[in-house]
Amino acid sequence: KDLFACLSTSWKQLQLHIRCAQPSQPHVTVHVCIPRRCSLGHGSRLHGRDTTSLPGFENLTMGYNKYLRPYFGGMCLHTPPARLCSLCQDYTATISLRQRWTDPRLTFHGNKSFTLDARLVELLWVPDTYIVESKRSFLHDVTVGNRLIRLFSNGTVLYALRITTTVACNMDLSKYPMDTQTCRLQLESWGYDENDVVFTWLRGNDSVHGIEKLRLSQYTVQRYHTLVSKSQQETGSYPRLILEFELRRNVLYFILETYVPSTLLVMLSWVSFWITLDSVPARTCIGVTTVLSMTTLMIGSRSSLSKTNCFIKAIDVYLGICFSFIFGALVEYAVAHYSSSQKCATKRPANEPSKEMEEVNITNILNNSITGYKQKISFTSIEISSDNVNCSDLTMKSHEKIKCVLRNKMHRIFGYFTIQNPGNVDHYSKLLFPLFFMLVNVFYWAYYLYF
Repeated sequence: KDLFACLSTSWKQLQLHIRCAQPSQPHVTVHVCIPRRCSLGHGSRLHGRDTTSLPGFENLTMGYNKYLRPYFGGMCLHTPPARLCSLCQDYTATISLRQRWTDPRLTFHGNKSFTLDARLVELLWVPDTYIVESKRSFLHDVTVGNRLIRLFSNGTVLYALRITTTVACNMDLSKYPMDTQTCRLQLESWGYDENDVVFTWLRGNDSVHGIEKLRLSQYTVQRYHTLVSKSQQETGSYPRLILEFELRRNVLYFILETYVPSTLLVMLSWVSFWITLDSVPARTCIGVTTVLSMTTLMIGSRSSLSKTNCFIKAIDVYLGICFSFIFGALVEYAVAHYSSSQKCATKRPANEPSKEMEEVNITNILNNSITGYKQKISFTSIEISSDNVNCSDLTMKSHEKIKCVLRNKMHRIFGYFTIQNPGNVDHYSKLLFPLFFMLVNVFYWAYYLYF
């Protein structure tokens, strides 16, 4: 009743005329109504100049000291996280923070509530809440400061404000882009310890609104819950409220951008297995092109994250696997082509030395005696079959025998790895490369999705 009586009192009207600098242009007339002095309660008077009070509510705030805390109540939060940055290891959120407490010094008669101008918050006591691990924060002030002060008859004060803040979030990117990140929004009292104020969520998990309807570009909110904790500092134990939410990255974008192109490059490198070994330019061009394309894809995927990030991510493992298969296809052709050229080289001297030896033997027959001719033939036969010579039967020094034995051993070892038919290399590669690539993919996706 007192409030309506106050509003029904006479108003003093003040008319301001604001004119532009040039008299030829139109002017604007603004009407501002200033109420006369009124108060809630009977017989109230204005305080002295040194007393801080709410204008129009001098009787309500008589003896009120904003530097002394009252009883403290609950808190609720409307927080839709707007952006989460893996590069910066933080997230940016615009939150509507609503704090509620009871101040018995602000009780008045009736069961009504009224909203005060936000600028009057400077005349009231408000809790010193701050956001833990906040990097940057600001209060919205368009068109005025986005704050709300509402008083209830029982002395309850509702203080709401709209804040945009950037909060640190330590992320484990070892399973990127199939990772799940858990971030926190923590509210704590800066100066009042738990003996002075107690922070509680007003309605538990229901105190947080907006997260379930949140839509992000790379993440999906899996779950969230609220916690009440304490922060132990050197100056005491301070109350802390925690909102913990779990975000799962949407992997479909990365499958289309990175996984599918890298898999297609691996399959492209297998095309060279169906090209003959004699087509050197074609097979070399396919191998080098796929290697360079894969290198470019790897550099592009790593540039999206911080260079100081030391995690070996899941996407790096897959790109490394694809690069290994592409490089292996190029090495396979090098081995097959080298074996083929070596086989052709061994076939040519098998016929040519016979002709040369015939010419040499004819010359020896004409120029030397029959005895010399026999010695030459016997010596040549020993040189040709030197690989199968029993070194123990030859009259040679000990170190020469050791060299001969080692030479025979090396020839046998190389014989095990000698490819008798280079064409079989491509034949087996057509089956082994796709088979091993499929097995590696099965283990890769099973590990990163289910473990």
